[in-house]
Amino acid sequence: MKRIDIVYGGEHYSVGGRDPAELRSEIAHGLASGVHWLEVNDGEGATRTAYLALTPGTPISVIPVPEAEDAAHRANVDGAA
Repeated sequence: MKRIDIVYGGEHYSVGGRDPAELRSEIAHGLASGVHWLEVNDGEGATRTAYLALTPGTPISVIPVPEAEDAAHRANVDGAA
């Protein structure tokens, strides 16, 4: 798994080089504590580090991207530049 897409509060982010189960566990433990800062990537192509303040009640989706889909996405981004 090279990339995990995240939709948080209606906005799109991504995380690279993480195990989806470990990421979900980090999110669950963070939310149980009331608030948690999750490090993610913002943007496409040249990404920027962003920190999401996860709080109970804000919708979050963790979407593992299969490697073949990730390669196709990168080809589309690189081809569009």
